[in-house]
Amino acid sequence: QVQLAESGGGLVQPGGSLRLSCAASGRIFSIYEMGWYRQAPGKQREFVAHITSSSNTNYADSVRGRFTISRDNAKNTVYLQMNSLKPEDTAVYYCNGQIRSSGGVSVSNYWGQGTQVTVSS
Repeated sequence: QVQLAESGGGLVQPGGSLRLSCAASGRIFSIYEMGWYRQAPGKQREFVAHITSSSNTNYADSVRGRFTISRDNAKNTVYLQMNSLKPEDTAVYYCNGQIRSSGGVSVSNYWGQGTQVTVSS
């Protein structure tokens, strides 16, 4: 069994910063791509950022230049540094991972439970 657990969400004023973390645990053989998605109230879940196993990154246009995704392979953890936050960044942020579990032969898609980010004065 593999689990993803996000942390680091909270309430921040516009222009502020937050750093989200997502730790993968369980019977992990290898972690491939990891990413962050978000879902605002009344909206569909949308892509935020993505990082490959070799640390190539990709960002949604709405966050490029403000958010930075990174990973620590030794800790099975991916991070999202969010700067210059705006009220429209308010959402539940979800971690996603393409992971091969120990004993498994295929790569499966895993999701965390989400962490709330609220940007408000």
